[in-house]
Amino acid sequence: MERDIKFKTIKVSKKGQIAIPSDIRKEMKISEGDELLLVKKGKRIMLEKASELSEELKDEFDDLLALTESSLRKIWENREDEIWKRYLRDKR
Repeated sequence: MERDIKFKTIKVSKKGQIAIPSDIRKEMKISEGDELLLVKKGKRIMLEKASELSEELKDEFDDLLALTESSLRKIWENREDEIWKRYLRDKR
């Protein structure tokens, strides 16, 4: 496993903004308008390109999506929910 660790000191502006050093932006192919994901764990902060993370996780949740759609379909097609809604509406 390759360890490519760089340390840079950056300042936070009054508005809480930071600037990513240009050499890191070039290396990470971060361009204006790119979305970054900020992750906080304990006292640490990590930034990652959202597009790269979504690409890595693209196939990870396919089964979850199918299960979610199946579960929601059961709820949407549940006539008892409609009866319950009417019951609550009539009680008002």
